[in-house]
Amino acid sequence: MKKFILFFLVCSISFAQKKTIEQRVDSVLALMTLDEKVGQLVQYSGGWATGTETEKSNEGSDALILKGKVGSFLNVVGAEATKKMQKIAVEQSRLKIPLIFGLDVIHGFRATFPIPLAEASSWNPALVEKSARWQAIEASSAGIHWTFNPMVDIARDPRWGRIMEGSGEDPYLGSLMAVARVKGYQGNDLSANNTIAACIKHFAGYGGAEGGRDYNTVDFSERTFREVYLRPFKAAVEAGAATLMASFNEIGGVPSSANKFLLTKILRGEWKFDGFVVSDWNSIGELIPHGVAKDLKHAGELAIKAGLDMDMEANSYYNHLADLVKEGKVSPQILDESVRRVLRIKFRLGLFDDPYKYCDVEREKKSIMSKEIIQATLQSARESIVLLKNENKFLPLKKDLKKIAVVGPLANSKDNPLGGWDQQGNPKNVVTVLDGIKNKLGENTEINYEEGCTIEGNEKDGFGKAINLVKTSDIAIVVVGESRNMSGEASSRATLDLPGVQESFVEEIQKTGRPVIVILMNGRPLTITWIQQNVSAVIESWYLGIQTGNAIADVLFGDYNPSGKLPVTFPRYVGQVPIYYNHKNTGRPYDPKNHYTSYYMDLENTPLYPFGYGLSYTTFSYSDIFLSKNKIKKDESLTVSVEVKNSGTQDGTEVVQLYIRDLVGSVTRPVKELKDFTKIFLKAGESKKVEFTITPEKLKFYDINMNFVVEPGDFKVFVGTNSVDVKEALFTVVD
Repeated sequence: MKKFILFFLVCSISFAQKKTIEQRVDSVLALMTLDEKVGQLVQYSGGWATGTETEKSNEGSDALILKGKVGSFLNVVGAEATKKMQKIAVEQSRLKIPLIFGLDVIHGFRATFPIPLAEASSWNPALVEKSARWQAIEASSAGIHWTFNPMVDIARDPRWGRIMEGSGEDPYLGSLMAVARVKGYQGNDLSANNTIAACIKHFAGYGGAEGGRDYNTVDFSERTFREVYLRPFKAAVEAGAATLMASFNEIGGVPSSANKFLLTKILRGEWKFDGFVVSDWNSIGELIPHGVAKDLKHAGELAIKAGLDMDMEANSYYNHLADLVKEGKVSPQILDESVRRVLRIKFRLGLFDDPYKYCDVEREKKSIMSKEIIQATLQSARESIVLLKNENKFLPLKKDLKKIAVVGPLANSKDNPLGGWDQQGNPKNVVTVLDGIKNKLGENTEINYEEGCTIEGNEKDGFGKAINLVKTSDIAIVVVGESRNMSGEASSRATLDLPGVQESFVEEIQKTGRPVIVILMNGRPLTITWIQQNVSAVIESWYLGIQTGNAIADVLFGDYNPSGKLPVTFPRYVGQVPIYYNHKNTGRPYDPKNHYTSYYMDLENTPLYPFGYGLSYTTFSYSDIFLSKNKIKKDESLTVSVEVKNSGTQDGTEVVQLYIRDLVGSVTRPVKELKDFTKIFLKAGESKKVEFTITPEKLKFYDINMNFVVEPGDFKVFVGTNSVDVKEALFTVVD
């Protein structure tokens, strides 16, 4: 009898394969026991990568899989390892439902790309999409179905360590980068064997943590929430993102993992999202210290009712969800809907049709660190570099220099260029800055290195050797910044200064009288006011991944003309934080002639480097703005055009940026909002007409009644090379 029942179940699933995905989901769901349903909503760390073998369940992984008590694992890596576990699920468990394997593929699997904040500096969504595509190809070959990325949190406070994982402070730029990553990971066909499901995180508002302190409270108006923090999430959902991850933080007193307004009303109701939501690591359990749940069982009840489908490592659903259903505290319909969402994504990934398609050892060998992916990391690194200062056109350097001093604690580091969340990155594959310069110049130039100081230490014993080296060299290339562990999760900083004695080190090198180039390696904006004021050239390299040295050398010696633009504002001092370009005006905007206006007594209001800023080895000039119309109706569009000329002597690429300001609204509006941009290449002396279309959608905002509308009135449009250096024009919207 048992054999007949099992045969019937297998035949039922096979027959279901001829149906639509929704029919197939329902067919499988109808066969499941309560415990098997709960199992699909349980995720544990497998321990092969960054996690540890779970002991919370008092059962080993194999036993959990066999009994259908787990639906997903994270941190299981490798085609062979994932196949071993998948085989138990699809050949030995009762219903043979495949597992889904997730991993934090943030900026690469083995081939490490620049950190996301760096790639956002490219202002090139097509490049970012290609980067994510390569990451998916490599990760999927190692058995990974699902990445916990992209992180699309808007971050206006650089003290927050996880700013490195996102695209900076602007919701428009952040939305485009979010969409690019979703498309890159998921491709045109999620069921292909070289795609992975995206998981947009952290839903939502995590980047607004008070004081920039990770996991901290978040509190802002619904208008700010919708206009700024939710926009990249909405864009990613509309792009087809398969999953979301709930954030750790609360918003207005309700933690995200128990926030029905967020997970059900907005996400499912307004946005029509039909994928599933996973908790962040133990975020369900953290409802207890948040003070909204009395115990783990209560926490699970709140989470599942709010719309959180999968429990990552809290052990709440595993231990308590079945009892909550039996006791009538959670309806069977709520449970079924969460299970349905998880099964739906497994079907869309094609795991029911071929559960082993991600488990090809030969494909893994060919895909990992291929020549093509390494070349892709180099191009991404080049475009991520931002030139912050270039006094008297000091850069690019000539290749016939006789002697170069390369100094600083990060100049020869093979570990730190990987950045935080480097996943399976290997320092052995990293080209250091020192190596990159040697690769570029060969034996024609004498290149010497001294560390000078450590990243965080206070010792100055190494200063002397570095100073003496610089004194006998033509130039000094000084590489300073943060260690990679100083940014990322749980890596908030109260200061944005260079750690340790690094600034003092730069000051002493500067005193030698030799020309100095400072290269920054960091995961957040730093306060480098003294450096900006005193050294000849400054390059922001961020963490560029395995091709760091080659990319930097290409820029230093002119084989690549930098085109990166900052996706986040750099403050002069930490006391200005939060500082961001799209701020609101006050009733008393700064007036140097009036004491009673909004300003600092001891510091300028302006940033060190504004949003959108970045230099080139050439110069670009902008004509005045031409508008196709000076007056439009609310449902009409207008064209904005400007002539951009490469007025310098080198070919180069410029990011032309368009901003808008609504001068009078039913509620206050930002002083500027990025609405469009384009990246153009111009030969020396070449001009090009650049056109933008301002559609009604680009003029909409949430009015005083929280309706998303275009209001009639006067608008300013700005076009320029960054958020400050712009041309402007005026147009009017009428009813």
